[in-house]
Amino acid sequence: MIKKVLIANRGEIAVRIVRACAEMGIKSVAVYAEADRYALHVKRADEAYSLGPDTVAGYLNAHRLVNIAVATGCDALHPGYGFLSENPELAEICARRNIRFIGPSAEVIRRMGDKTEARKAMRQAGVPVTPGSEGNLDNLEQALTVAEEIGYPVMLKATCGGGGRGIRKCKNEEDLKRGFDRVISEAEKAFGRAEVFLEKFVPNPRHIEVQILADQHGHVIHLFERDCSIQRRHQKLIEIAPSPQLTDEQRSLIGDLAVRTAKAVNYTNAGTVEFLMDAGDNFYFMEMNTRLQVEHPISEEITGIDIVKEQIRIAAGLQLTYEQKDVVRRGFAMEFRINAEDPQNDFLPSFGRITRYFAAGGPGVRTDGAIYTGYEIPPYYDSMCAKLIVWALDWDSLIDRAVRALNDIRVHGIKTTIPFHLEILKSADFQAGKFDTSFIESRPELVKYSVKRSNREVTAAIAAAIAANMGL
Repeated sequence: MIKKVLIANRGEIAVRIVRACAEMGIKSVAVYAEADRYALHVKRADEAYSLGPDTVAGYLNAHRLVNIAVATGCDALHPGYGFLSENPELAEICARRNIRFIGPSAEVIRRMGDKTEARKAMRQAGVPVTPGSEGNLDNLEQALTVAEEIGYPVMLKATCGGGGRGIRKCKNEEDLKRGFDRVISEAEKAFGRAEVFLEKFVPNPRHIEVQILADQHGHVIHLFERDCSIQRRHQKLIEIAPSPQLTDEQRSLIGDLAVRTAKAVNYTNAGTVEFLMDAGDNFYFMEMNTRLQVEHPISEEITGIDIVKEQIRIAAGLQLTYEQKDVVRRGFAMEFRINAEDPQNDFLPSFGRITRYFAAGGPGVRTDGAIYTGYEIPPYYDSMCAKLIVWALDWDSLIDRAVRALNDIRVHGIKTTIPFHLEILKSADFQAGKFDTSFIESRPELVKYSVKRSNREVTAAIAAAIAANMGL
């Protein structure tokens, strides 16, 4: 079994992995840039080592990360999500240095990270994909020809894109002409490859993804689906498991498609297969994320399976703890991304010192975070500072509990998306389980909330400001 893991990440996901290691009797090693010296993952890990003053470079230096793993006696490395989590070079270096990479093979990461290659693999496996270019586009003229064949609107996408970047909707020929060079430039800057492809735009789809686990012995299971339709500019805000919008027949179909996808590319470890579901209830493969997802906790809540522990067991060469027949769905779970942003100011990041923080609690409530009272949120990273996960036996109870939990949590000193989430929960369509990816954009009134503060909160804020100025 694995005895010591280097966590090549930061923030809440690093804390999450530390906790899983602790429960398994595994030592954890954290790394940190100078901006993260006082971060929670540094405080919670068994050991922690500096990556130097640069805020990002250390987290993106695969050779340095593996060198630290070797020097500290680690026998495995967990990449978390973001940074180098889907970088095949990191997996290759780990293999050369006899460090187990807690994720799929470099070959699979490379293949599924190339969206045109992934689409090709899915066609061969009989998994439906949206109509589009057969491969990467050579030039604008080819893009215009393909768009004419499949019909506008179309989506121009970076081949190695992710996280909502390198994507542009083109309503007509002029849009495509204007956007072509821009997307190529963005793809090269963000992902290091100036390659793009084209696919048919699916209007107002539902974004449904399936969590899978696959071991090194040919066993693949799914942990049901998550509905990620509540998003803004291709960035997820709320995730739900299972989707309240699917029938049992659709749930079975999409689960089978995800397992087929994993088997088709000889996938191992945890992964997520993402689909778009159109107005006619047709599923189309979108991409496969070859890593742990931000929203993995809601799959854990409805199945009782610890995905991070399973990742570590798989990397150690062990068989899956569960067969598909053992995976039982119970209730509903919802995850809210608590971002340090001001929704009423175009979601402008709101970094700074947290003067007071109280996590939500009670039955069916889980908070995964990396913040604490007095913590200074650095302006160099993603704005997500915590995840609120809520579980209940039925959909209506889930919404009631989510409202209570969002009102329980307190983050003072910065703006957050908490009041925005509460507005979403008030929507009759959301409460009825009727929503798609256009939900946020089609409801600008969601940001027109008012935040009422009690006299006690105002007094506490004044006292905190005075104490900060006095250096207390």
